[in-house]
Amino acid sequence: MSDKVKRLTELAVLTAVSLIIFVIELQIPNPFPIPGIKLGLANIITVYAVYHYKAHEVAAIVAVRLILGAVFSGNFAALIYSAAGAVLCLLGMLILKRFIDEKHLWLSSVFGAVLHNTGQMIAALIVMRTPQLLLYYPFLLVSGCLSGAFTGLCAQIVTSRLKGWKRK
Repeated sequence: MSDKVKRLTELAVLTAVSLIIFVIELQIPNPFPIPGIKLGLANIITVYAVYHYKAHEVAAIVAVRLILGAVFSGNFAALIYSAAGAVLCLLGMLILKRFIDEKHLWLSSVFGAVLHNTGQMIAALIVMRTPQLLLYYPFLLVSGCLSGAFTGLCAQIVTSRLKGWKRK
């Protein structure tokens, strides 16, 4: 099997795992009274991929997950918020990867989560034209830090467990 086929297969598997995690997380009731706050467990795959794949490959994983996630959840209205958050998060983490090594990728995840929430807030302000939404922003930042730390630590564990897994 060629290297390109292996790479494409790996990307497909990561995308599928990410989507499965997303769909499973949809089934978990939100314990917080604030809409939109969730763990974002599918981002474990994104954080891992940022440190192990090329930027355009990670972007493809995220894009496919966003689109299919909207299809599976039936919530196309949320796609604009998810996409805005995902783009800002991914750009930020790709830049941070240059300064934060793999041993501290959980920290990149925290920044990524905050950037994701910032992107969502910007999209909401543009779509809804309601400046009062900014009152909601501090809650998003706190939840972003907590969920980013959790998903980042999970990605850190996945990374350490998969170290010897890839064949040369």
